This record gives sequence, structure tokens and C-alpha cells, in this order.
Amino acid sequence: MPSLSIILTAFEPLFIALFLISVGFILSILLRPRRFYLVRHGETILNAEHIRQGPDGGLSENGKHQTERVGRYLARFPIKRIIASPYERTRETADIINQYLKVPIIYSALFEERRNPSEIVGKPADDPEVVPIVDQIDRAYHDDAYRFSDEENFEDLKKRARRALAYLSYQHKRDVCVVTHSIFLKMFVAYLLYRKRLHAADYVKLSFFNASDNAGITICEFHPWKIFSATRGWEVIRYNETLGE
Repeated sequence: MPSLSIILTAFEPLFIALFLISVGFILSILLRPRRFYLVRHGETILNAEHIRQGPDGGLSENGKHQTERVGRYLARFPIKRIIASPYERTRETADIINQYLKVPIIYSALFEERRNPSEIVGKPADDPEVVPIVDQIDRAYHDDAYRFSDEENFEDLKKRARRALAYLSYQHKRDVCVVTHSIFLKMFVAYLLYRKRLHAADYVKLSFFNASDNAGITICEFHPWKIFSATRGWEVIRYNETLGE
């Protein structure tokens, strides 16, 4: 009767083959590219009225129609998950999109909008007290650490964009929809491209010349095998694509 050692030796090539197949399968999952469809929420009632927003506020009728078009468009892709900001307008946007995708929704504070100074929340954008504050925060050159009052400043937002990128890089679903906000989306893309080299003056220029429209779609990809590239494997495929009727 053959000894156990002889039997194990005979099966050794099979064990090695199974081990290599398992390793190859795991690596194929870990190293496959991931695509992210970043969607700014649809138009809100306060957007239409040009009022500076906080976390509250739902979609306008136009915003609902915009989001329905996004849902119909995204339904053609093999999206397996939605990650959304927990704000009212992004929850509503994610729910409408999910009528077409029918996938799990995860809510993450990483994708919330930048917190505005409390002095401007709920006020019209053309209010004489609001205009100089917005100009100073969003349109003027200033130090990275500049803070008007209690808002989330450039350094805060940059750190959150870094954490959001890391969070998405660990998502193993191949296609994911991310529902977020205008200012955070701009910072996310700016940090994706420039990383630690990004400073407030650079961001102001990028933000000014690159709109982020309601229901606009930005497509980014993450390639794990390019992790040592300047963008750590990230690429912007399309930016702020809007859908007509």
C-alpha cells in the first residue's frame, strides 16, 4: 500500500497548480480596473433660487427630470453599487437613479458638500453680505490655511478628498456610481490629478474654469497596477458630461 508521503508527492503538482490558480484569481480581482461614475445631484429648489445651501433641501421638478435622465443613461453600464452623500438632495438623487440600477446604496460623509460658513447658509447668492465672502473663499487667491469663520477650508477639503480617493480605491466592484456635490467634486478631481502638489491657488483656477453642473457626470478610473504613477493609478476619462432631453 503506498505511503502517505508517496501519495502527497504524487499530488504535489496538482496542489501547486490549484494554489497558482487561486493566487491568479485573487490578483485578477485586486488588480482589475475600477470605473466610477461621479454624479452631481440634480437641481434643487434652492439651486433654482440661487440660495446658498446647507445639508437640507430637496430636488426641484427639473432636478428630478435631470436625475431620471442620468438613471436611464447609467442603466446601460454594469454598475453594482451606489455610494452617496447623506444630504437630502443626494439621497433623493441616488434613489431616483436606483429606480433604474436597482443596486445597494451606501451613504458616506466623505462625499458631502463642503460646509459653508454659517453666515451665508440660507441666503441668496447676490446678497451684499454673501458676495464678498464667496469671492474671498472661492474666487480669490489665499493661503491654504485661510479660513473665514466656521467653514470647511481648503486644507480640510483636500484631506477629505484624499480619504475619499483611498476609500474608492478599496472598492472591489468594477463599476460604481458616486452621488456627490459641486465643490467637493471639483476638489476630488483636482486632488486626483495633483495630489500633494495641489495648493489653494491652483484649486481656485481649476474650479473657476471647470464647471460642475447639476446632474453632470464625471467618469474616473482606478488602475491598481499603475499605483506608482503620478496620479497613483487614477485617470479622468470624462468631466461634467451633461445629458439633453
